[in-house]
Amino acid sequence: MSETTTSRPLMGVFWMLVTGACFVAVTALVKYLGPRVPAAEAAFLRYLLGLVFLLPMVRPMLRAGLTKRQLGLFGTRGVVHTAGVVCWFYAMTQIPIAEVTAMNYLSPVYVTIGAALFLGERLAARRILAVVVALIGAVIILRPGFREVNSGHIAMLFTAVLFAAGYLIAKIMSEEVSPSVVVGMLSVTVTIGLAPIAASVWVTPTLWDLLILFGVASFATAGHYAMTLAFAAAPVTVTQPVTFLQLVWAVLLGWLVFNESVDVWVVTGGLIIIGSISFITWREAVLKRRQVTPTDTATKV
Repeated sequence: MSETTTSRPLMGVFWMLVTGACFVAVTALVKYLGPRVPAAEAAFLRYLLGLVFLLPMVRPMLRAGLTKRQLGLFGTRGVVHTAGVVCWFYAMTQIPIAEVTAMNYLSPVYVTIGAALFLGERLAARRILAVVVALIGAVIILRPGFREVNSGHIAMLFTAVLFAAGYLIAKIMSEEVSPSVVVGMLSVTVTIGLAPIAASVWVTPTLWDLLILFGVASFATAGHYAMTLAFAAAPVTVTQPVTFLQLVWAVLLGWLVFNESVDVWVVTGGLIIIGSISFITWREAVLKRRQVTPTDTATKV
């Protein structure tokens, strides 16, 4: 690991705090928008308005000379991410912010399983145990049989699986093309994928709705950029624990702004999932293996 990376832990923590603040802002704006704009349309407008931030990536994308196989993989990633984004936007209108945030932490767990099944990574006994513990955390959050599991919870389960599939494809493509192409192709394919779905449920948005969704796009872009700065400044083992503060911010935001009660079971289940992910990441750092499980568990919209 380079000297630059190891000598700036405070900057890494700072930029990860900024990342968390940006993604909490994304969550707050989507929650504030509510169901008055259909989930698919809101997601489409968020990506459409966010294309302005991709202008610097146009040239690298045009010069990439993508093969049919690469285009197929990017297209597949666009399809699964499109479905995941729609599920996430829908879940935000149905269940409390804290539950959305806690269940979103399942994505890295599914990536761990997927990496073993499809990328040939060894799934050691400790990692299997960590995955089982994380799934127990999800059961604690949902508590089937003891509370109503509604469509929002089901949507978040699909969201985590779909985002995990997208991460695995991104892992493959990141070894073949530049990061700007990976990011740019995702935004373009998701925008195209969302267009017909949004058209089928279209409700004319107000100017205020558009401003809110442009704010979502702006904060999401800023969050991903700040995350990149954090990873460049400090090791993953330093920056990752800070991302879990998002659960704290989500609970406080739901309680103070949206009058959502604090559910101790959701917090407990979320902390169990967080502990599992932390263990998986620590083991990967110790073994000096290439990181496959996403270390940024922030909202991926």
